[in-house]
Amino acid sequence: MTLAAGAAADERGKTSAVLLPVEDDATIAMGVWFKVGSQNDPPGKEGLAFLTAQLLSEGGTTKNAYEEILRKLYPMASGYGVRVDKEMTTLGGRTHKDNTAKYMELLSDAFLRPAFSQADFDRLKSDQINFLEKNLRYSSDEELAKAALHAFVFENTAYENIPQGTVAGLQSITLDDVKAFYAQYYTRDNAVVALGGGFSKDVQKQFEAAVQSLPAGRPPVAAAPKPAAVRGQQVTFVAKPNADATICFGFPIDVSRGEKDFYALWVANSWLGEHRNSSSHLYQVIREARGLNYGDYSYIEAFPEGGYRRQPPTGVGRRQQIFEVWIRTLPNKHAHFALRAAMREVKDLVDGGMTQKEFDLTREFLSKYVLHFAETTTNRLGYAVDDQFYALEGSHLAKFREAMKTLTLADVNAAIRKHLQYENLKIAIVTGEAESLKQALVSNAPSPMVYENPKSDAIVAEDKEIAMFPLGVKADGVRVVPVEQMFAK
Repeated sequence: MTLAAGAAADERGKTSAVLLPVEDDATIAMGVWFKVGSQNDPPGKEGLAFLTAQLLSEGGTTKNAYEEILRKLYPMASGYGVRVDKEMTTLGGRTHKDNTAKYMELLSDAFLRPAFSQADFDRLKSDQINFLEKNLRYSSDEELAKAALHAFVFENTAYENIPQGTVAGLQSITLDDVKAFYAQYYTRDNAVVALGGGFSKDVQKQFEAAVQSLPAGRPPVAAAPKPAAVRGQQVTFVAKPNADATICFGFPIDVSRGEKDFYALWVANSWLGEHRNSSSHLYQVIREARGLNYGDYSYIEAFPEGGYRRQPPTGVGRRQQIFEVWIRTLPNKHAHFALRAAMREVKDLVDGGMTQKEFDLTREFLSKYVLHFAETTTNRLGYAVDDQFYALEGSHLAKFREAMKTLTLADVNAAIRKHLQYENLKIAIVTGEAESLKQALVSNAPSPMVYENPKSDAIVAEDKEIAMFPLGVKADGVRVVPVEQMFAK
């Protein structure tokens, strides 16, 4: 195993650890990264990794029922939770140093002595199915569109399903399945300790010893996903009655943290569509100048929960990423135009690259903005764990800051030409007007804009070009999926 800076491992193969001591921090961030995720769900049991982890985080232990755990955590003003992604499961939380012993006992019990009670299993399994059937399908079109795109791009790979799984997969899971999955993947050889803040050497030894008391076992490493090559512009419509339109499009990219091209591509992506940044180009074109929706962003790494967070999450390390554009919800009558507008801007970036002025401004912005990615010890610890996932020599955040000093415009434009394109991609659209929008896309029908309030002559002139911008969608590359079939099986 290649260990990142700040990580440690015993020569005899004991649990490795990611350590981030902060002497004057009155709190301790404490957790464990287990090298398991939804990619490890057995066929027909999609959602098993997520459900198993939920039972550790929101279930009882052999010592305490879940209600008793909450009662004991309350006076500490502490808690612990879990994130399950494609390849990573991270369990942990934060507490004041004065509560270390009590907190560590409760957290250790969660992964060492889960009760796996039938009542907890039934409750959490029901919650997970309800999330798929009700929340994701009917309460969050923006997250639905993003999930639909990732499933489309990673079709027939271990990345296809969201971590929560599928309804049929969850319905087939038994408590014995959970126990077997836990026994296979929650082992000391598959775990990495994570400690940050004002912890002592004694606390480190005690927590490492707790994780070391897990049974031995080194489960096989899943093969990296190999998504099929995308040919042309393919579309999946999620047909949802009465829904406005939310659009995502993207394609796989072969670039990862630590590589020079990654940081060069981040500059280009930040200029194009930095998350929640009103100065980014897509935001200016679609939201600011035309007022079509709330925001328009792009990504070169997985960014789950984009509607709820401002900064990139940790604990979502993946061996395969996609370039993705997210056009947030807008009226159906503007969907074709907005898709064209976004595609046109991607094409202009790929064909023309960035200008020196755009590069200088974006690099200057990122030099400061990166400081906000990890403002707390908990966030910094999360990045340190991710550094180990990516087997980095040194930290991603340090490499990011250094790249902003050394990258040139030529570096960025070369990365754009190498990694970005616009002819072969997949598009996911949640809409209440799937059939009519399908016909419009396939026929390349004009999509003129009509505004309630007058726009400048420059906007009107540009709108005429956008309305006729050619897309490459063919009838045989389009599918329509009723929303009730999403995440069904």
